[in-house]
Amino acid sequence: MWGVSNERKPRIGAVTGALGALSGVIAGCGALAVAELASVPVRPEAGPVTAVGGAVIDRVPAPVKDFAIRTFGTNDKLVLQLGIVVLLALFAVALGVLAVRHRPAGSAGVLLFGAVGGWAAAGRPDGSLVDAVPSVVGAVAGSAVLYALTGLLRPSGAVTEPVAAGDTSPVGDAPTKGAGAEDGASAEGGAGIEGDARPVADNSAAAGGEAGPEAPATPEDPGTTGGEAPSPSGSGKPRLLLAKGTGGAGFDRRRFVLGAGAASVGAAGVGLLGRGLNSRSGAEAVASRTDLTLPAPVSRAAPVPRGAELDIDGLSRFVTSNNRFYRVDTLLRVPKLSAADWSLRIHGKGVRDELTLDYDQLLARGLVERDITLTCVSNQVGGEYVGNARWLGVPLAPLLREAGVRPPSKGGPADQLVARSEDGMTLGSPVDTVMDGRDAMLAVGMNGEPLPFEHGFPVRMVVPGLYGYVSACKWIRELELTSFDDFDVYWVKRDWGRRAPIKTQSRIDTPGPLADLKAGKVAVAGVAWAQHRGIDRVEVRVDDGSWHTARLAEEDSRDTWRQWVWEWNATPGSHRLQVRATDRTGRTQTADRVGTVPDGATGRHSVVVDVT
Repeated sequence: MWGVSNERKPRIGAVTGALGALSGVIAGCGALAVAELASVPVRPEAGPVTAVGGAVIDRVPAPVKDFAIRTFGTNDKLVLQLGIVVLLALFAVALGVLAVRHRPAGSAGVLLFGAVGGWAAAGRPDGSLVDAVPSVVGAVAGSAVLYALTGLLRPSGAVTEPVAAGDTSPVGDAPTKGAGAEDGASAEGGAGIEGDARPVADNSAAAGGEAGPEAPATPEDPGTTGGEAPSPSGSGKPRLLLAKGTGGAGFDRRRFVLGAGAASVGAAGVGLLGRGLNSRSGAEAVASRTDLTLPAPVSRAAPVPRGAELDIDGLSRFVTSNNRFYRVDTLLRVPKLSAADWSLRIHGKGVRDELTLDYDQLLARGLVERDITLTCVSNQVGGEYVGNARWLGVPLAPLLREAGVRPPSKGGPADQLVARSEDGMTLGSPVDTVMDGRDAMLAVGMNGEPLPFEHGFPVRMVVPGLYGYVSACKWIRELELTSFDDFDVYWVKRDWGRRAPIKTQSRIDTPGPLADLKAGKVAVAGVAWAQHRGIDRVEVRVDDGSWHTARLAEEDSRDTWRQWVWEWNATPGSHRLQVRATDRTGRTQTADRVGTVPDGATGRHSVVVDVT
């Protein structure tokens, strides 16, 4: 009876479901493409993939970040981006299938994704409400595309028929012969309805007899003149009926193919346009760097001593080339700033005269050149996140003194120097350390050329002896004097230590792990570092035996790493080689194995080799 609800939601056939999923993917691509274009007047970093990825990085616990770096190395950002894209694709497929059954719900899901992207963009350290615009605009476009495409999957011409109690046939499936089908109707497809679905009247009889042309209409048998046909059983909820010759699927495949193709081409075109416009500002920055000639330093670094580089296969070069220098940061998109657009502000507690410098004014201060080894706090024992370069920059301490800053040891009120980058990242260095006479600088050059974009062009900070997460601010735009008690910087909020002097460490570069060696003389070699203290001694032992003193390469400065080598008379068998270093303060590298959190790993590096 009409008052009894036997209504079921339509079941989706395989073909229709697959095309719905395709619609979701096309809509998702369209949303991302429109968001890319919409980010042009805002900034490239406001795009949804970059924003969501940045939000993930901001909120991931320190151990997870440490695991990602340890597992994927410098490819951690690529892995994250691929993961986001895969999740977005799965999300788009699910919304597409949902939209086939319920178009408003599917479109609402796209809008929800846009809201998440907007929230992520606006919530970044350097974010604002304007940064949410690209994600929201893209979501609106994607929602409209999904609504339109899934609309093309609906029957274009059908009438309704009540669903009989107990009828389990899929709604929209063509009736088969013997089950109320018109002559010539087909049961093909099963996934939907196609062809010329013309409205028809169904004069099939109700259960218990046949109704002729003159049969009167009753509530149980409304007849055929009112536009709705009864089900074969004579009762139930209305459902769709097709006209004779519909072939079993009611959507126009040609229209869908044309619509999906147009949407795909449109998304590709809009995305390429947005990417091209966004890259234009990057091209200006590239031209700015390419055309830049840095002034000669007023204080040159001494030539690297001839004996500082040992000629041993497999040993790290004394100077790390720019393209091999490690990169660890939180950005999925490297900022590209032109030198003409850059400026630096120095302000805060204890600043007598606030300073604002543009790039030319900074260079006019006079540059110094120094060899300095940098180390990331995420570097595992024996890891590769350490590198040595020749830096060119402006000494930092004189700039601070010009602004009237005094270190706490001389009565100054601020004990923390907070550096802020273009992307809003904050790093905090002890003021006393920055102003104690070491070669802390605002670097503009690296290994004889302007800073690469990946390493902070136009300007970055370098402080010998401190891990990068508290000192090596790339793309720096601001220096604020404050105190550790008043302000926690980015990594401190994520359970990393406030003060982080680099720990004495050493590494075996050759032979490598599980190397197959021949018995006899074997050069065991590597590097050791203890920036701003210097390396005094390196020792190697075999199979927990006695320690043997290695030969040290000549020292360049106490702020650089030092190469070493020990000649081993290898004997057949499996052996474990272990190294330790002692710095100039007499502190020997500890054997206690501790992870990188909260202020750097400890332990001794070892490798296992096979000798025959």
